[in-house]
Amino acid sequence: MTVASFFNALMAVVNAMSPYLLLGFLIAGVLHVFVPKTFYARYLSRDNRMSVLWAALLGVPLPLCSCGVIPTAVGLKNEGASKGAVASFLIATPQTGIDSILATFSLMGLGFAVVRPVAALVTGVCGGLLVNRFASGSTAGINTANTCVVERGNRLWRVFKYAFFDMIQDIGLRLAIGLLVAALINVAVPDEFFLSFGKQPLLQMLVILMVAVPMYICSTGSIPVAAALMMKGLSPGAALVMLMAGPAVNIASILVVRKSMGGRFTWIYLFTIVGFSILFGLLLNMFADLSFFDFQLSTSAHKGCCPSESSSPNVFQIVCSSLLVLFIIIALTMKFLSRFKKQEAVAGTVVYSVEGMHCNHCKAACEQAVGKLKGVVSCEATPSANTLVVTGTATEADIRAAVEQAGFGFKGVK
Repeated sequence: MTVASFFNALMAVVNAMSPYLLLGFLIAGVLHVFVPKTFYARYLSRDNRMSVLWAALLGVPLPLCSCGVIPTAVGLKNEGASKGAVASFLIATPQTGIDSILATFSLMGLGFAVVRPVAALVTGVCGGLLVNRFASGSTAGINTANTCVVERGNRLWRVFKYAFFDMIQDIGLRLAIGLLVAALINVAVPDEFFLSFGKQPLLQMLVILMVAVPMYICSTGSIPVAAALMMKGLSPGAALVMLMAGPAVNIASILVVRKSMGGRFTWIYLFTIVGFSILFGLLLNMFADLSFFDFQLSTSAHKGCCPSESSSPNVFQIVCSSLLVLFIIIALTMKFLSRFKKQEAVAGTVVYSVEGMHCNHCKAACEQAVGKLKGVVSCEATPSANTLVVTGTATEADIRAAVEQAGFGFKGVK
């Protein structure tokens, strides 16, 4: 392995994915700005099967990671959504999204791009129904007044800010790590590495689960890694297990779900993700050779994952790759600098330590929960610094209760 071969592999993957990633981010920004926040909760409040189905349908296109979906789901629970609907949303949402569907198509072909959201939908619905059956309990009756933060300003600007700054702040680091790992796999892992497991696809899936479940793997960042592993002999079914289980759960989300939803809910949540990812993986391996639906890597993905066979990128790909890299650098630099932001000494302002915030969705959920308290004039959460700055007369006990109800850990005055 040489530095040149690693760089060539990295650029090949970035060039293949960047146009689809930028388009996916843009669509996600449009959904965020133009779809009313109350629209999602409206169809989840009834404790029935349709609320479970609606939760999965509404969650599949949303670009929320496994950490970002937790406060959103807790918020839905506080607005009166049934436990089954919350479970369905929790399971289906982080597995995929508009951005990751397009990125999956760019590297892994149409078959994976179709199967992935379908698997997320079915898994979410089944998990929600299991929760309704074995961990039922209405969450209705919680005060929902003033639970939505109204965003102001030019809508077009808000679309671009959310798409190419907020979202990239949330997943940019994991996406970059995924791209680097994919390039490293391409040049460092022998082609025959996974061939030794060729007749044991279930063993491949179990190995993938042991790695993917405790780790955080975002739905988009997992794509280049799965594609690279398939090029080294990983079965399509095992790759699907990584794409399903990796983004859907991690140690942090397990702990928060258990605290917010209860032990039985958490076991059903885990069982559904692990069990259905293996089931869909086995089914995918059974039908992978059917000619009417190609589940192998697309030609473009093969070129993107194999530097030796890659063709020269066109101007459009180069421009998209340059923009993507620029957006990632700007967003992550601003996120890093926010850790060192000094708070001005203002009367009535207290800085609290809050753990469990990982993205801008976490930030919004924490600010929303605290901002509606009586006596709070303003509040600002900084996920990178694990801080919450509150101005007003609200007591620490009230702030603690609001933060913990939103699903985060309150550690007191910093």
